[in-house]
Amino acid sequence: MSQGFSLKDQLFNAEKTRYLAGLFAGAEASFDAGSFEAQVMSRLLDLELKERMAWIAECLQQALPGELPDVAPILLRALPPPLDPDKTDDDFGDFIFAPLGDWVAVVGIDYPDLALDVLAELTQRFSMEWAIRPFLNRYPDQVLERMEQWCAHDSYHVRRLVSEGTRPRLPWGQAVGLELTDPLPLLDRLHSDPTRYVTRSVANHLNDVTKKDPELVLGRLRTWTSAEKQDTDELRWMTSHTLRGLVKAGHPGAMKMLGFDPEAEITTTVQVNGDARIGEALEFDVTLSGEGDQPVLVDYIIHFQRAGGKTSAKVHKLKQTALRDGVLSLSKKHKLKGNATTFKLFPGAHRLEIQVNGLIRASVEFDLLA
Repeated sequence: MSQGFSLKDQLFNAEKTRYLAGLFAGAEASFDAGSFEAQVMSRLLDLELKERMAWIAECLQQALPGELPDVAPILLRALPPPLDPDKTDDDFGDFIFAPLGDWVAVVGIDYPDLALDVLAELTQRFSMEWAIRPFLNRYPDQVLERMEQWCAHDSYHVRRLVSEGTRPRLPWGQAVGLELTDPLPLLDRLHSDPTRYVTRSVANHLNDVTKKDPELVLGRLRTWTSAEKQDTDELRWMTSHTLRGLVKAGHPGAMKMLGFDPEAEITTTVQVNGDARIGEALEFDVTLSGEGDQPVLVDYIIHFQRAGGKTSAKVHKLKQTALRDGVLSLSKKHKLKGNATTFKLFPGAHRLEIQVNGLIRASVEFDLLA
């Protein structure tokens, strides 16, 4: 059973369940809030995050049986007011409403028009990017047509659902059968959105696309730059956020688009200072020299030892800046956490590389000590 204050316990717990039950009890006299809460909590803490969503949806389906036309009026009456429309970012809503999308996807899959109406309302309380994907797979043309309308919706939460719901590599999301180019006309409209909540989603969507077709993304960004429909600084931020994966990979086209010359003659040296120990830090100095005050994007890559003698490379940001009179000196302390649950460190031979404008310019071997 889950213990403590993990993320899933904070998102789905007895207090949140009681809140949701109260909303439905207020919307439908026959809804037994106590029984619903007891049923949910009988299993909730034994489940992982997505399983909790599905379980709450299943309990709702049992408490309010019927297809979407039967339950939609109750569901809509139960909703609290929409999220603050005057905000422009970081207003994700309450995770306890996420299971409502799972519920709609189950009881509404044969009623796409009504389901899309309901999802448009739900996403103004918590984003429905996971829930809309079954409908994209079953009714792609119908959903994309509705999404075209949503691009002009008054709520930026609905507009964001267009780009987030169609992402090729949505975290935790069901895979969708769309071609990479299918959502691009929608992104063409959304890229000029005035809210960062939407433009971040557009950039994340394009970052997904870069994994399969970098040139498609670079071409789209050039088109948007020429169109001049977005604020220059915002489009610059979107471009940087979109290309972050390609930058880590040293993609020359991405480097050039961001103003960094991958072919620049830049001499680079790196020196590790002292011993590197698990639980302490890797300390190193980097020196760059070249012509003038040219811009540079500097990353560092650590090749870690893994179990079984394999290695794993991790790319980290160091500095985005410019040479000063042809010279730049940088220092870094990289913490070597010994108790991380997601990435275990092993003592032994390691390698540190310095990547400048997408090219490995210097490297040094070091021993990671226990």
